[in-house]
Amino acid sequence: MQKLLALLLCSAAFLTAQELRRAPGWALPDTRMKIYDLADYRGKVVILEFMQTDCPHCAAFAEVLHGVEQKYGSKIQIISVAIAQHDNSGTVNAYITGHRIDYPVLLDAGQMAYSYMLDFHFTFPRVFIIDGNGMIRYDFKNDITTKDVYEGNGLSQAIDRVLAGKK
Repeated sequence: MQKLLALLLCSAAFLTAQELRRAPGWALPDTRMKIYDLADYRGKVVILEFMQTDCPHCAAFAEVLHGVEQKYGSKIQIISVAIAQHDNSGTVNAYITGHRIDYPVLLDAGQMAYSYMLDFHFTFPRVFIIDGNGMIRYDFKNDITTKDVYEGNGLSQAIDRVLAGKK
């Protein structure tokens, strides 16, 4: 059992050791048609979440993001992106109200999501941590290896590393 656990932990570490790449630029609207641009957050750590309003994992993760927002305040910027094939301004507004979200929730037709995920099969939630220089430091798919990111303290640990200038 211990060998299996060690193997899983090593596999998780290997999978999270990711090559740096520049975050694709974007300019997307929220439900009120206010446009947000990644360039507006240069110099700040951005937590970029792709989600669906009917996803139970996304709903649970909204609480984790709320805690992160409380902990880090103005040191970070959280941005959620709903994919328009699944959501619209009505479902997004209901989600924002239901989860007391005060960070931007943007609408994407799918092109922006694809430029980050590099795959047509989107899984939700999916989180990217972008450093102040616009480089993707972490890409967290929601699976067994990232359970602590989506349900525990793993997201805060990754943010701490990025804020400290470490990988």
